[in-house]
Amino acid sequence: MKILAYLETLDGALKKTAFETITAALTLAKQSGGSVVGLVIGSADTTQAGVYGLADCLVAKHALLEKQSTSAFAETIAQAAKAENADVVILPASSTGKEIAPRLAVKLEAGLAPDTVALDASGGNLVATRPVFAGKARLNVKITTAKKVATIRPNVFTAKKADAAATVTNRDFAPTLADNHVKATVTSVSRNTGKLDVAEADIIVSGGRGLKGPENFHLVESLAGTLGAAVGASRAVVDAGWRPHGEQVGQTGKTVSPTLYIAAGISGAIQHLAGMSSSKVIVAINKDKDAPIFQIADYGIVGDAFEVLPKLTEKVKSVVHR
Repeated sequence: MKILAYLETLDGALKKTAFETITAALTLAKQSGGSVVGLVIGSADTTQAGVYGLADCLVAKHALLEKQSTSAFAETIAQAAKAENADVVILPASSTGKEIAPRLAVKLEAGLAPDTVALDASGGNLVATRPVFAGKARLNVKITTAKKVATIRPNVFTAKKADAAATVTNRDFAPTLADNHVKATVTSVSRNTGKLDVAEADIIVSGGRGLKGPENFHLVESLAGTLGAAVGASRAVVDAGWRPHGEQVGQTGKTVSPTLYIAAGISGAIQHLAGMSSSKVIVAINKDKDAPIFQIADYGIVGDAFEVLPKLTEKVKSVVHR
C-alpha cells in the first residue's frame, strides 16, 4: 500500500498536524507492508519530518499555488497521488484539510472517510473509525474503492518520534496548473498573535454562558495562561459576540481532541459535545448538577465558576511554581 501524506505548513514550517499525519501514514504502511511519501506545498523546512520517521517528501511549487487556493491545492495533491501511484491519501481534518478532501476524492474517484479517529490496514483493506451522531457513537467504515482518501482528527493520532531520525530526501514536484484551478484567492491572512489555536492545543479551557458576559472571560484566560492552554468558547458565547469565532468549539465550530479539556459554565448542548467529546480528560465546572456536560466529564465540579476558576488558577500556580 503506497500512502501519500499531505503535510500542512505555516510560515514555512511544518504544523503539528503534519507530524500526526506522518505517524498515521507510517502506522498504515507498517500494517500493510507499504511505503509513505510526504507532500508539502510551497517552501518549507522538512527536516523535522525526519525526526518522526519520514524519509521521502515531494515539494510542490507553482506560481498559482501562492494564491493559497484550496482548489489548486486539491489538484496538486491529486496529480502527486497519480504520479506516485498512491493507494491512500491522508490529510489532517483541519479547516484546510476538510475543504480539500472532498475535492480530492472526486478527482481520484476515491472513497472518503472524513474526521477519522482510527485507521487500520492490517486486513489488507483500509478500515476507518469515525464518530457519528454528534459523537454519540463510532462507525467503522471500510473503503472499497481502488484509491482512498481519509482525514484524521487533530490531536487523536499522537505524533511519535522515530527510534532513529531519518534523513529527508526532498523531490521537486511541478504540478500542471491553469487559472481555472484557482476558484478563490487568499488576499490576506490575519491571525491572533500570541494565542494558541484550539484545533491544535493540548490543553483547552472553554467558557460558556455561565460566565454571564465577556468582561468575565478573564477568569478563563487566567487559568488558560497558567496552564499554557488555548481559550475556547461555546457557540452561544460566540453568537453573542463575546469571543471570536476562531475560539468556538462544537459542531459548527472546531472539533478538538486535547489531552485536557476544561469546560466552565458550559451546560453541554449536543452541538458542543460533538466538538470535544473525544478529549482524553474532561473537567466540567457548572452550578447545575444535572447539566449534560457531567455525563461525559471525567471530573465534575458542581459549583459557581466565579468561585471555582480563581481557586483552581491559584492552585495550579502553586503547583507550577513549586
